[in-house]
Amino acid sequence: MGMLRCFLVGFVGALVLAALIQAQDQSGFISIDCGATADASFTESKTGINYTSDANLINTGVSMSIESDLKKQYQRYMWTLRSFPEGKRNCYKINITRGSKYLIKTGFLYGNYDGLNKLPKFDVHLGANRWSTVNINNGSINEVNEIIHVASLDYVQICLVDTGSGTPFISSIELRTLTNDIYVTESGSLETYIRWDMGSNIGYRYKEDIYDRYWSYGNINNWTQLSVSISSADALEQNVYQPPAIVMSTAVTPSNDSAPLVINWMPDDPTDKFYLYMYFMEIQELGTNQTREFNIVENGIQRYSKFSPKNLIATTLYSSSASSGSEIIYSLQKTKNSTLPPIINALEIYKAIDFPQSETFKGDDDAITAIKSIYGVTRDWQGDPCAPVDYLWDGLNCSYNKKESPRITTLNLSSSGLSGKIDPSIANLSMLEKLDLSNNSLNGEIPDFLSQFQHLKILNLEKNNLSGLIPTALVEKSKKGSLSLSVDQNPNLCESGQCNVQDEGKEKEKKEKNNIVAPIVATVSGVVILLIVVVAVVWMVKRRKLKALIVEKDQSQISPQYTEQDDLVLPLRKQIYSYSDVLKITNNFNTTLGKGGFGTVYLGHIDETPVAVKMLSSSSVQGFQQFQAEVKLLMRVHHKNLTSLVGYCNEETNKGLIYEYMANGDLQEHLSGKHSKTKFFTWEERLRIAVDAALGLEYLQNGCKPPIIHRDIKSTNILLNEQFQAKLADFGLSKIIPTEGGTHVSTVVAGTPGYLDPEYFITNRLTEKSDVFSFGVVLLEIITNQPVIMRGEESIHISDWVKSLVLKGDIKAIVDSRLEGDYDTNSVWKAVEIATECVSPNMNRRPVTSVIVIELKESLSMEVARKKHRGNPLTHSGVSMNLNTEFIPHAR
Repeated sequence: MGMLRCFLVGFVGALVLAALIQAQDQSGFISIDCGATADASFTESKTGINYTSDANLINTGVSMSIESDLKKQYQRYMWTLRSFPEGKRNCYKINITRGSKYLIKTGFLYGNYDGLNKLPKFDVHLGANRWSTVNINNGSINEVNEIIHVASLDYVQICLVDTGSGTPFISSIELRTLTNDIYVTESGSLETYIRWDMGSNIGYRYKEDIYDRYWSYGNINNWTQLSVSISSADALEQNVYQPPAIVMSTAVTPSNDSAPLVINWMPDDPTDKFYLYMYFMEIQELGTNQTREFNIVENGIQRYSKFSPKNLIATTLYSSSASSGSEIIYSLQKTKNSTLPPIINALEIYKAIDFPQSETFKGDDDAITAIKSIYGVTRDWQGDPCAPVDYLWDGLNCSYNKKESPRITTLNLSSSGLSGKIDPSIANLSMLEKLDLSNNSLNGEIPDFLSQFQHLKILNLEKNNLSGLIPTALVEKSKKGSLSLSVDQNPNLCESGQCNVQDEGKEKEKKEKNNIVAPIVATVSGVVILLIVVVAVVWMVKRRKLKALIVEKDQSQISPQYTEQDDLVLPLRKQIYSYSDVLKITNNFNTTLGKGGFGTVYLGHIDETPVAVKMLSSSSVQGFQQFQAEVKLLMRVHHKNLTSLVGYCNEETNKGLIYEYMANGDLQEHLSGKHSKTKFFTWEERLRIAVDAALGLEYLQNGCKPPIIHRDIKSTNILLNEQFQAKLADFGLSKIIPTEGGTHVSTVVAGTPGYLDPEYFITNRLTEKSDVFSFGVVLLEIITNQPVIMRGEESIHISDWVKSLVLKGDIKAIVDSRLEGDYDTNSVWKAVEIATECVSPNMNRRPVTSVIVIELKESLSMEVARKKHRGNPLTHSGVSMNLNTEFIPHAR
């Protein structure tokens, strides 16, 4: 059985003021009136809650209204509903903050809206799992389902499922943000079983309850009712569970003073697990010779001894682990020293619900959602694509692994009226084994990304309007038998060497793309044309070979004889400096900025503009290779978040790189306090640095063709200019992913321990996700200001340390303590979540860089909004007393 824990007194007047302000602006509230007109937005007069229409959250269903006579009994947000006569599963997708804890409420009032007087029964799903069954027994009484749930995604899907027993409908959806330090379970979510205001004859919710919990009422055991008038909310000292003052102002005691106060219930299933929360406050003025003291016993086992409620101080006792059985009995028993019977003010009981089915892998979900939007797919695609299995989207097959999220393996959009080009979003379905896009009106060329699927076995593109060449890699896979390729009935599609060019214009275009020479016409003019073509082709071949040597050749194969001739191919010859120029620029190497394995970095000036000059050590063989690589890369890439190469020196043994000067050094120096002018970064400033670095990384991966992998992302390679704008630096280890068939590069492992992708380290397969892992480590440094490898009895990686605290929901222990709580908690949670996703050991679970940028910008927006409204004390914290010393250590 679960032990009892105690939340006692916390903050007083300031807390209540903060709670009232939160109540007024309803921060953290999402209130949806289902079935209301699209422009509906109103405030309920009784509660003051602001409601909006569901029209923008769902595009299925029919708006209906309950019978007119019934409207007098209910508030306006229950007057309308949305009915779903079509489709097996209809879903709302509501954006929320991932990692936050929510009280989710769904309301159902039948009200004979359809005039049939047929009471329906249907299921409600939360994401990929069944949540509950709605069984309407009285059409005039509303039913409310509640659950306390921690969001694993940045959205929640609430689905109405037709089980064949009537048309599903829904009247309202309400989400209320809770703090993460309340209603903590060993696992799963909490479904409300009962919430009871003892001793009251009136039900309460918002504004009395800042979390908008509804407190029902009644005196089923003929207990003696007690009440007190609390002059103001300020008179009540609260705790983090925030029971309303009006609820705590009433209580019950046993009708027989010597008898125990018994709370019991009989679960429908003896294996169900329950959590109990009891609220106590002394509301009577006790005389000097009066004592109220009692023990709390659970199914015969004493859980709490000699408890005495405090006058006008709220105390919450709760079970730290779940209880179960055919009957659960809590008995509040008067001690021998007590002159007064036990007392209790309010009670909550929750049933634990496990949601075992994981949602579809987020990358696949995002991709298939994009495909649905781009092509306007009209199929019944709602809710989670792969789960539950019974509601798998039409045209999909998925793989299921208990330890991992489902992955989409088949996409069949044959005969779906698709038009336009084959969209790149399909490339994100990386586990596809079968892709069928046949019998549509798709046009354009077959994209190269279709040849990069590692698991694709069947590709059907027949009966479309595709044109151009079939990618060579697809043809080769088909010939080898590893891919079943169908491309028939695409009249303008051909294989290399088999295309018939119909006119000179087409011939020229084909030659430029594929080096195809048309058949020779046996005339004098034809001979002349042929000679011109041959010369042009020879020139193009030589040019491409030269370019390949510069850009695409593996750096490990570059000849160490880097000569002046190599400089001729670089675009800006003015960027070449002589050694004598370098001496003048650096004032004979007068000021040293730093040293590394490559060599020494000096301060210099060009036309009074400061620059950083990195000179290659003559003994550094590896540094020479990095010198060549960095020159070639930085000559062709330019971005505001990448350090700019001003020029370079390549004169015999004197070789150096000249960069823009980054006045504020590297990020690690400031985090560690080692910079001569160390700056303490606020949470907003840290996020801006993270966004800058992420933008630089995204440019390398998405803005460069072919993509570039940095290979050494770390906090010392993130430099800060005079305005503390962050830029990625040091590209000596960078690698290019070939455009043809390239998802990775097989190469010798290089990088910095702690930042190195473990999958790359094991397999030698370098991918874009390798840089994502390294960036995730940097982001954790920014959040925590902890070393990447924590030394102690055992060395612990920063990612493992953070993950252990995430499981506990302890955000304060994660964040750099020097911030002293000056941050938006949701903003920090979002940053922590994206960082932990980046450092996932499973490469496929790591987000792409574009998603990282979006998530970090959202986190930054939250923090900026908080500072904008800094005058409103919306955040608060309580003091808890964990009275473990009073527990009897019986385990169940």
